[in-house]
Amino acid sequence: MIYLAVVLVYLGFLIAVGVYRSREVHNQDDFMVAGRSVPTSLLVATLVCTWIGSGSLFGGAGRAFREGFSALWLSAGAWAGIAIVYFLAPRVRRIAQYTVPDLLETRYTPLARLLGTISIVLAYLTIASYQFIGGGRLLSIVVPSLDPRAGQVIICVLVVIVIALAGMKSIVTLDLVNGILITGGILLAVPIVYHLAGGWKGLSTTLPETHFTPMGGPGVLAALGLFFPTFFLLLGESGMYQKFMSAKSEQDARRAVVGMIIGVIVVETALAATAVFGAALYWNNPAFHTAGGFDTATTETIILELARHDLPVLPGLVLLTGAVAIIFSTATTFLIVPSTNIARDLFQRFIAPDASPERVVRFQRWTVVALAAVSLLLTTWFGNILEMALFAYTIVGAAVTPALLAAFLWRRVTPAGGTASVAAGMLTTLVFLVLKEVGWETIPIGFGHTLPLEYDYVIYPAGLASIVCLIGVSLLTKPSPEEKWRPFFS
Repeated sequence: MIYLAVVLVYLGFLIAVGVYRSREVHNQDDFMVAGRSVPTSLLVATLVCTWIGSGSLFGGAGRAFREGFSALWLSAGAWAGIAIVYFLAPRVRRIAQYTVPDLLETRYTPLARLLGTISIVLAYLTIASYQFIGGGRLLSIVVPSLDPRAGQVIICVLVVIVIALAGMKSIVTLDLVNGILITGGILLAVPIVYHLAGGWKGLSTTLPETHFTPMGGPGVLAALGLFFPTFFLLLGESGMYQKFMSAKSEQDARRAVVGMIIGVIVVETALAATAVFGAALYWNNPAFHTAGGFDTATTETIILELARHDLPVLPGLVLLTGAVAIIFSTATTFLIVPSTNIARDLFQRFIAPDASPERVVRFQRWTVVALAAVSLLLTTWFGNILEMALFAYTIVGAAVTPALLAAFLWRRVTPAGGTASVAAGMLTTLVFLVLKEVGWETIPIGFGHTLPLEYDYVIYPAGLASIVCLIGVSLLTKPSPEEKWRPFFS
């Protein structure tokens, strides 16, 4: 009962903060980019919370349970991406737009903006949907009589309320508390679960040797298949760029990146370690197995199972509340970003260019409600959270990231090249999805070789198509005039 009480108190706190901050929302800047007034400390917390979501808590932890520390390749892509973002953050803040598609149109064409918006909306609704899946699983563990589907609806409604009340202002405020809970909960859990698993002797006796090798059982190709989607996603992650645009200054944006990389490395590593140690406790538990091996969906709940059933009450409560924070903070970000894209990049740009800021904010609030409903429908599309994460990461990483990076790093890139890159990355990822859904198992790649139609590998054809189009079309078309590229290099 105490677990339920603490979760309910925390959820009530989230709503209260949203109500309080709603009094400070007066215009479009306040709702979309928190009035461009976020200091470094809040920016660090909200950036870490943006990245650490159900993909890490469930998908990454489940992979660590099944395959060991090689699951950290999923996180390592983000670590490498953040290091590059350190040099871009001040430029993004200086340009002071609202969304990534804003940047795509500024550097390329309105079509690039439209295609980028579609890609981001598709990806972010998928990411939001598996936050709801994670929330439903969490509530059903706390309240065993609650159906996980009903739990998804409850989390969805609460997320919509918080966003609709104050938009980005409530999100960045809540994420300071969320960041503390996430970090504290997982750091408390690591040594306790290690001890419960019997230390190194218990781990090495129970788990396969490949759990402790860099590449794990699946090998190099699968490891890089985890690395590249997160690497490219991080470099094109719209929620992160939207938060850079919320920063007080260029220096605040750059300092926040340093804090973000430290926070993400610590939390992601601790999550993976806790899942590996937990695997030693549950390795032979029948509930985690099916006839063909491990039950992927069940292994993805390992962190919550440990918090509810194995940890002492106080650390368990902190970890469970931190899990709620992970789900909630990520869900709010990944709904406000596509709602901003639709309000700013479609409604305000193409449908009602003369709309008042108040009308745009009102439209965005209703858009949040509609997108949340669509996200709930998407929860039945994929087999598990890791598949959902890899699809979402790839469609942004392939469609948006190459063109976005080229905007800041390559003066020779042309409007046609950038637009072709966005189109190629998006369409290749969608074709891959359709072929998999209709039953294809492999696709030929030449010289007698095939590529498995698994989400671990989708980044290879999608990323290659995007980069080839970016470079090839740019070299075949007229260079951009200086006024196109100069703002990105000043």
